[in-house]
Amino acid sequence: MKRVVAALILKDDQILACQRTRHQVMPLKWEFPGGKIEEGEQPRDALRRELEEELGIEAEIGNEVSRITHHYPGGGSVELRFFEVRRYQGELENRIFREVRWVGRNELVKLDFLEADRELVKALAAGKII
Repeated sequence: MKRVVAALILKDDQILACQRTRHQVMPLKWEFPGGKIEEGEQPRDALRRELEEELGIEAEIGNEVSRITHHYPGGGSVELRFFEVRRYQGELENRIFREVRWVGRNELVKLDFLEADRELVKALAAGKII
């Protein structure tokens, strides 16, 4: 099972959403920034590293707000751990995505998110999480 961390980066009442490029796996789907936990790496350290690589920021990783295990049709499972990020240093810089966008909670459900993220997106939009 692949272990993945993702950030719910908050600014006012908006959350940062990122769109994959055409050349990535599951092209043009929306997701929250983050990535795989490397062997021997702690989840918060992995997320800090991923956010620096993807967005050029030094993030202060907050509480874990959700943990989801998702099984994709055709095989492959992923354990996703979502952490809130309310503070970071540096200017957001889109280094790998097609698009990066601040989105209001109620607008999240309008984006075509990865299948594994959809339940969390609904919970965020309904105000059930953070």
